[in-house]
Amino acid sequence: MGNIFGHLFRISTFGESHGGGVGVVIDGCPPRLEITPAEIQQELDRRRPGQSKITTPRKEADRCEILSGVFEGKTLGTSITILVKNQDTRPQDYDEMAVKYRPSHADATYDAKYGIRNWQGGGRSSARETIGRVAAGAIAKKILRQTANIEIIGYVKRIKDLEAVVDPNTVTIEQVESNIVRCPDSECADRMIELIEEVRKQGDSIGGVVECVARNIPPGLGEPVFDKLEADLAKGVMSLPASKGFEIGSGFAGTLLTGSEHNDEFYTDAEGQIRTVTNRSGGIQGGISNGENIIIRVAFKPTATIQKEQRTVTHEGEATTLAAKGRHDPCVLPRAVPMVEAMVALVLCDHLLRQQGQCGTLKFEVTHEK
Repeated sequence: MGNIFGHLFRISTFGESHGGGVGVVIDGCPPRLEITPAEIQQELDRRRPGQSKITTPRKEADRCEILSGVFEGKTLGTSITILVKNQDTRPQDYDEMAVKYRPSHADATYDAKYGIRNWQGGGRSSARETIGRVAAGAIAKKILRQTANIEIIGYVKRIKDLEAVVDPNTVTIEQVESNIVRCPDSECADRMIELIEEVRKQGDSIGGVVECVARNIPPGLGEPVFDKLEADLAKGVMSLPASKGFEIGSGFAGTLLTGSEHNDEFYTDAEGQIRTVTNRSGGIQGGISNGENIIIRVAFKPTATIQKEQRTVTHEGEATTLAAKGRHDPCVLPRAVPMVEAMVALVLCDHLLRQQGQCGTLKFEVTHEK
């Protein structure tokens, strides 16, 4: 099922939405990294359901247990296993969905592929699977901070047609976490919250865009052909549930510019570092980081499971209707922020280790011989 992600820093997630629990196995974490369950829990709390009036009311504490790979508060260099047990499950809410396919959900495609599926809450296709990613992302973030002072901040940029004004170069985590929608533009955030509440009352859902910035990125991360840094970032975030689009730097808007308008001209700063005047490349050129901030955007569709009655078919192809029960987010964006951050952290951590492994062994200086 493609449960494994990464090369040197590799994760494998497991579990279903209404099963016994969900979690992750992490391979490749360097030894002697100080890590506690509380640090991982801090990220999981940002992802968990029931955290505000605009998220799913499912009540899960999402308390993590570290089962292996950590001893006396430090990583051993061996596989780290993290488990979160499911508590507030209501499989009976999904009885009707055992035979009826939810429009735009994974029900029909899972049946087409496997001939069997866990229909309780979406099973493996549920966003609850992302618990493992966020837990692993907490460890990846710490590695990035300690080795390269890299910080990763995601936030809600747009919900439906409401777009926030945010400077990715200066935004802080405190600004992001200052409201329940995780939008640093406080005025826009209030309007976003009102819109989400209105849509929830109608039994419907809406989507939007999460923007994420990675700062203090060293130049040289990424592989120049199939494992371009932006390609791996795209794969990482596009593997998240409900994701439908990816942009980096100027994104699709860059197609409206000429080359002379779009190119990022170079200069040398006061410290002798080669920099770019603008950052339309989004911090990556030729698949390799150039030292500027990496800025990406991820589009998320409206939540597929809604309470409005819709036309559908049964697994036998008979026409019917479905008004879904259960507890679902009217908008996935607020909880998607830590998920996007986690995937960006996993990709950057993996490429940082790959860079050190390949190019960090032999020291060299850039020369320009004729």
